[in-house]
Amino acid sequence: MATTRPLPNPFTPTFGFVPSYLAGREKDVNNLTRALQAGPGNPDLSSILMGARGTGKTVLLSLLADEAPAYGWVAVNVSACEGMLEEIIDLATQAADDYVASDSNLRLKGINVAQLFGLEWEYRDPSRGTWRTRMNKVLDSLAAYDIGLLLTVDEVQANLDEMVKLVSTYQHFVRERRRVALFMAGLPQRVSQLLNEDSVTFLRRASLYHLDRIPDYEIRVAIEKTVTEAGGTIEPIALDKLVCATDGYPYMMQLAGYRSWEHATVGAITDIDAEWGIEVAREEMDHRILAVTYDSLSPKDQVFLEAMSRDSSTSLQADIAKRMGVTSGYASEYKRRLIEQGVIEERARGVLAFAIPGMRDYVLRMKQERSDRS
Repeated sequence: MATTRPLPNPFTPTFGFVPSYLAGREKDVNNLTRALQAGPGNPDLSSILMGARGTGKTVLLSLLADEAPAYGWVAVNVSACEGMLEEIIDLATQAADDYVASDSNLRLKGINVAQLFGLEWEYRDPSRGTWRTRMNKVLDSLAAYDIGLLLTVDEVQANLDEMVKLVSTYQHFVRERRRVALFMAGLPQRVSQLLNEDSVTFLRRASLYHLDRIPDYEIRVAIEKTVTEAGGTIEPIALDKLVCATDGYPYMMQLAGYRSWEHATVGAITDIDAEWGIEVAREEMDHRILAVTYDSLSPKDQVFLEAMSRDSSTSLQADIAKRMGVTSGYASEYKRRLIEQGVIEERARGVLAFAIPGMRDYVLRMKQERSDRS
C-alpha cells in the first residue's frame, strides 16, 4: 500500500536560515541592496541592524550576503569574537574563489584564484604586515576585477579589541573610496556601547536600522504564502491564531509555524494543529529567548518589568514609577536601558509595552516562583 510522503516543512526557526518568505523587511532589504548596486559613496554601505533577540537580524545579514554576488560583491560573514580579523582574510579568499568559479564571464577570461591573489597568498601571513596593509592587498586584488567586498558582522560588542580595530580600519577603506561595505547587527544595548567608543566615532554616521515589531497583516501574508507555496493549506481560524500568537515577532512566527506544520497531516494545518504548535512554540520561547533575556537584566530592571506586568496591555511610565516607589525621572533610567536592550518599547510618550511576545507572562511566572520560594 502506497504511503503519502510528507511535504518538507517550509518554516525555518533555525538560527540564521533565510525563510522562503521574509516578512516586513522589504524596505530594509531594498535600501541595502540598492547601496550594493550603487557602490562607494552610498551611505547605506555602512549600516547597523539593531533589535532584540529573535527579530531577524542574523537572517537579514544572511539574505544580504546571499544577494551580494548579483551586484558584483563577495560576502564574508563573521561573528564578533576573538580571531575574527584573521577569519575575515581567510574567508575573503574563499569567497573570491567561489565567486570566480561561478561567474562565467570571469571563467571565460581565464581568471582563477592564483591570478587574483598570487600563489603564495602572502597577505595571509600575519608577519607580512599589519591587518590593514594585508587587507589592502586583498581589496586591490578584488578591485582589479571590479569585485567588491561585503563584510557582515553579527553579535557586535564594544569590549572586543578586534571589533574596534575592524571599525577603525574600515573608515580608512571608506575614505580611500574602496569598494567595501560593512553591515553589522547586534542587540541595541551593545550597539549603543560600540557607538559610544571614542575610537570609532566614524561609526556614528552609519545608517541605523531598528528591527521592530512586524504588522499583523504582513505576518498574515507571510504565514499564508509560506504554507501555500510549499503545497500546503491552512484553515482561516488556524491562520488567525498563528498571527495573534506571533504578535509581530519573526522568530515566533517561524517557530509556531514550524510546530503547527509538524503536527499537521500532509501540510494541511487545522485549528487543532495551530493550537498545538503555538503551545509548543511558547514553551521553546521560554527557554531560548525569554529566560536568556530576563536573566541578563539587573534586579532593578526586573522590578521595573514586574511593575509593568500588572497591566494587561500598555503601561504608563507614571504608574510604573508609583508601583516601584520611585520618581518618574528615576524610573526613566530603567526605561531607557530596557528599550536599548529591546525588551520594551515606547508606543507613545510615556506609554510602554513589552517588545517580546510572552515576556509579560514570563515575568509574572518568575515573580510567582520567587514568592513561592520565600
